[in-house]
Amino acid sequence: MNVIKSICLKIVIFVAYFSIGISFAQVAEYQIRTIAFYNFENLFDTIRNPKIYDEDWTPTGARAWTKDKYEKKIKNLARVIAQIGRDENPNLPVTLIGVAEVENRKVLEDLVQLPDLQLVRYGIVHFDSPDKRGIDVALLYDQQHFVVLHTSVHPLYIYDQLPRKEKKRIFTRDQLLVSGLLDGEEIHLIVNHWPSRVGGEKVSRPNREAAAALNRKIIDSLQRINPQAKIITMGDMNDGPFNSSMKKVLQTQGAKEKVGAQGLFNPMEKMGKQGYGTLAYRDAWDIFDQIVMTQAFLLDKYNGWTYWKTRIFQKPFMIQSTGQYKGYPLRNSTSEPGFSDHFPVYICLLRKR
Repeated sequence: MNVIKSICLKIVIFVAYFSIGISFAQVAEYQIRTIAFYNFENLFDTIRNPKIYDEDWTPTGARAWTKDKYEKKIKNLARVIAQIGRDENPNLPVTLIGVAEVENRKVLEDLVQLPDLQLVRYGIVHFDSPDKRGIDVALLYDQQHFVVLHTSVHPLYIYDQLPRKEKKRIFTRDQLLVSGLLDGEEIHLIVNHWPSRVGGEKVSRPNREAAAALNRKIIDSLQRINPQAKIITMGDMNDGPFNSSMKKVLQTQGAKEKVGAQGLFNPMEKMGKQGYGTLAYRDAWDIFDQIVMTQAFLLDKYNGWTYWKTRIFQKPFMIQSTGQYKGYPLRNSTSEPGFSDHFPVYICLLRKR
């Protein structure tokens, strides 16, 4: 019996070393790049800006938003960003990260200068949006691995549904397009924060469908120039993978084999079916934070940047551990800055060396 146990133990050890060897071989054979999206949830500075509704986020406002709270908030966010994708690529932090709910460029400059992010020289692409709350989208990028070639903002024109002669415009976030070279290969990224569900999902649905139509228009314009353009659209869509804005307007597919020429693949569909979520409301989870890509990322067989996997990033320190909202994302409270009411999402791309 002891002989049999000894033989079995040797087989287990051999298999373990063989598996590790394969893992090392894969790391040596492929480059890995991580692309993420994170809704920062109300990343405001402490300074009153009379052009926007930010009075709550000042030292004398309802949130009593002090310098200490602000600094704790950005340290929390930096801690998260520094760890995104490190399970797959321990040696390189996230390369590109789209972000939402930032007040201005200055808060991003403060963020990228923190010690947790000093392994990477993050550049910033940011434009002020007409959103009445003063929150914008932006892109942070690793300047060693990504070169910006072109940037543009695309305003969304939507109007209220009140019965009157002249409709009133609803001012919301622009959609940000950034084109550039990821280690020499051209890709395009669209960063989104679509209109909220204020008033109810059904009433506000046309606004998100309009946002999806604008998104589709941007993608179509890029594909007219290059039908095989590698395009990623990501953001807080305020809709899940199965809502009409995604399925009917963007026409996303959740299975790779169903993605046609110039079609869009949404890996979040599978995660949604499995019960995962990036945010919760009344104990119901959904995936509002999504990363969608064109078919071109599925065809290259790793000779160019090719899609590998998608993950929702959540660690215990980002999760509420007690109380009514136990298990939810650890967001700001009235007394203590948290992280966000959303978990970030990320994809990994592979390319042969």
